[in-house]
Amino acid sequence: MRCGRPEPEQFWRAVEIYLHHAYGDAAIPNSVNQRLQTLRAVPPGDLYTHPSFERIDGENGPLSLRLGNRFYLHMKLVIECAPIGSGPLLRADTHDRHIAPPPGSPAHDAFASLMVKNGEIATAIEAAWTEAGLPTFKQMLRDDLKRRGALRLPTT
Repeated sequence: MRCGRPEPEQFWRAVEIYLHHAYGDAAIPNSVNQRLQTLRAVPPGDLYTHPSFERIDGENGPLSLRLGNRFYLHMKLVIECAPIGSGPLLRADTHDRHIAPPPGSPAHDAFASLMVKNGEIATAIEAAWTEAGLPTFKQMLRDDLKRRGALRLPTT
């Protein structure tokens, strides 16, 4: 299913918000800056075809862009299809759930702490995206509830 992509202006606003929450006052790594400089040089119509985006499930599936955060370089901005309707949604993927060390291992506690930090950053990013009116799951739910309220028939 093809769901479209955010307008380039929305994408760049989402990146700006992501970086603000992911890095705060910390320096953004050179690899991330170089990736973004490369994308900024791409014509807007070709933005989402650039190889900087990791493709999930083929050409029309979700896209992800590895932007990291001040604690973990593998966090991603993901663009995916809304479960209802045909529009795109933005998601901050902590990208840390699939590799957690087992309980009792030497790295478990440190990694569990990292997962909490990543989750807090992802939550802040998505809340800021929603506040900015960017397409997020929370915004989609709000819009759907508003639409459903408008469709209610008066009771007699």
